[in-house]
Amino acid sequence: MITITDLSARIAGRLLLDHASVSLPAGAKVGLIGRNGAGKSTLFRVITGDLVSESGYVTIPKNARIGQVAQEAPGTEDSLITIVMAADKERTALMAEAETATDPNRIAEIQMRLVDIDAHSAEARAASILAGLGFNAEAQLRPASSFSGGWRMRVALAAVLFAEPDLLLLDEPTNYLDLEGTMWLEDYVRRYPHTVIVISHDRDMLNNAVTSIVHLDQKKLTFYRGGYDQFERQKAENDELQMKAKAKNDAARKHLQSFIDRFKAKATKAKQAQSRVKALERMGTVAAVVEDHVQPINFPKPEKLPASPIVAINKGSVGYTPGKPILKNISLRIDNDDRIALLGSNGNGKSTFAKLISGRLQNEAGEMKLAPSLSIGFFAQHQLDDLIPEETPVDHVRRLMPQAPEAQVRARVAQMGLATEKMNTAAKDLSGGEKARLLMGLAAFHAPNLLILDEPTNHLDIDSRRALIEALNDYDGAVILISHDRHLIEATVDRLWLVNEGTVKPFDGDLEEYRELIIASGRKKEEKTSAADDTASKADQRKANAEKRASLAPLKKKINEAEALTAKLEKLIQALDKELADPALYEKAPAKAASKAKERGEAAAKLSAAEEEWLMLSSEYEEAMAS
Repeated sequence: MITITDLSARIAGRLLLDHASVSLPAGAKVGLIGRNGAGKSTLFRVITGDLVSESGYVTIPKNARIGQVAQEAPGTEDSLITIVMAADKERTALMAEAETATDPNRIAEIQMRLVDIDAHSAEARAASILAGLGFNAEAQLRPASSFSGGWRMRVALAAVLFAEPDLLLLDEPTNYLDLEGTMWLEDYVRRYPHTVIVISHDRDMLNNAVTSIVHLDQKKLTFYRGGYDQFERQKAENDELQMKAKAKNDAARKHLQSFIDRFKAKATKAKQAQSRVKALERMGTVAAVVEDHVQPINFPKPEKLPASPIVAINKGSVGYTPGKPILKNISLRIDNDDRIALLGSNGNGKSTFAKLISGRLQNEAGEMKLAPSLSIGFFAQHQLDDLIPEETPVDHVRRLMPQAPEAQVRARVAQMGLATEKMNTAAKDLSGGEKARLLMGLAAFHAPNLLILDEPTNHLDIDSRRALIEALNDYDGAVILISHDRHLIEATVDRLWLVNEGTVKPFDGDLEEYRELIIASGRKKEEKTSAADDTASKADQRKANAEKRASLAPLKKKINEAEALTAKLEKLIQALDKELADPALYEKAPAKAASKAKERGEAAAKLSAAEEEWLMLSSEYEEAMAS
C-alpha cells in the first residue's frame, strides 16, 4: 500500500498541495487527474524524492523500486534493444558479475537469481514491448541517435516498462504515441503486475486501463473507485449532496443569526441570544462546490459550403522525394459534410496524406481535384513552435485583422477560448493548452470549409477536450482528424480511413473492432517473438554446450584417467587386504607379509591422492559448464 499523509508542497512559492491525504491499495492501477497546473507532476516529484514536501510524508513499502520515464530521451549509438534491456539494472549487474565470479556458491546464487527474474526471456520481452510501441525488428537494431525526439521518448517509455518497477509512474505517456500505441499501452497497463499511477487526460485510457481515480482539486486528493466515467457520476452526486447540505446549513445559520440580531440587546433574551451564538459557532459551515469554468472553443462557420465532392483523388501518389512515393494508388473523395479520422501507426503516412489534402505537398501521379472555392484550415502539433514567442495572442490576431478596432480583435481572441487575463501574455509564457487553443483559432480564422487537425489534444486537459468536441460538432464544414484520443474520434467523426501498406483506404469497422485488431496483432507478435526467441535460445544453448564440452575435452580426459586409477588402486588394496588377512602368511613368510603390508600402505596413499585429484578436476569441470 502507498499512503500519502497530510502532504503540502509548493513550486516557486505557489501552494499546490495543502495537507492532502490518500491511500492506494497494493497493485492498484490509478489515474491521477486534475486541471493543467493543478500539481499532478509536482506530486510525482514528491513521491520520487526529487522534491521535498513542506509538510506530511509519503509511505512506500521498503525496498520498492520506483520507475518513471526518463526526461532525457536516449540518443546514443546503442541499439534500441540494448538500451531497453539495460534498463533492468539488476539483470545487467548480475550478467556482468557472472562473467567474473569465481566463488562456486556466488555463481550458484547468481544463476538462481537470473532464473527467478526470468532473465533468459529478457530479449524477447524487450522486443515485444518495443514492437507494441511501434518499432519493428529492423528498427530495434538501429541506434537511438537515428530516431527523432518523439520516437526516442517511446524508447524511454519502453525502457521503464521493461524494468518493471514495483511502482510505475507515467506522466501523460500517450502524448508521443499514436492511436495504435495508445491502445497497446492501455492493454499493457491493465495487465501490469504491480502498482501504476498514470497522469492522463485520455478518457479511454482512464476508463480501460485503471481501476481507480485520484482527483487533485482545490489542493486536495480524493480517491474514487472505478474508471473516469464512474468518477464523473460519483463526483456529480457528491457535488449535488454538498450543495444541498450547504443550502440547509446556510438556512439554519440564517435562522440563528436572525434570532441573535433581534434579541441580543434585550436583557430578558440576552441569555437565549448568547446560547444561539454558541450554537452558531459549533455549527460551522459547509464549503461551497467550486466549479472551474472552462473557456469554450469556437470555430467560425463557413459562409458558403462548396458542392460535393470538395476533394476527389483518383490513383493519387504523394511523397517527399520525386519518384519515391510514401503513399500511392489513392482513390478517395471527401464531401462537404464528411467527418473523417485517419487511422494507422505513426510513420505510415497519415500526416503526409493530410499535407497532400492541405496543399503542402503536391500530387505526383493520377488526378486530384479540389472544389474551386475550397478553403482549408490546418493545425499540426509541431506548429506550436511557429508562434512568435514575444507576441501576445492579441498581437497574433491583430496581424490577421489590422484594420479592426481593439474590441473586435479581443473578441476574436476570446472565441479561441483564451481568458481575458491571457490575452496580453507573451506566447512563450502560455501553457501548452493555451498555445494549442491559439493555434487552432488561427488555423480556423478565415472560416475554412475543411478543417484538418493533426493531434490537437496533446496539451489539452479533459475539460478542454470536451470543449473541442463541442466546437467540432457545432462546426458546419468537413473535418479530417488525426488523433490518439479515441473518445474524441468516437464523439466527432463518422468515417474511418486506414493509412497502411503505402495507401489510404476506408476502414469498414468501428474503433472497437480496430482496437481488437491492434491488440490481437500485438499479442500475436509477442507470441511469435517469444516462440522464436525460445527456439533460438534452445538452439544457441545446445550449440554453446557442445562448444564448451569440446573445449573441456582434455579436462574430461584427465577426470576419466583419475577415475580409472582410483578403481585400479581400490582393486589392488582389496587383493592385498585379502592376502594380509591370512594368519599363515605371517608364520610361513614373515618377510613377504611385511612387503605386502608396505605395498598396501603405498597403494592407500596413491588412492588418496588420486581421489583428491578427481575431486578437484570434477569441481573445475562443473564450474566451467555452469559459467
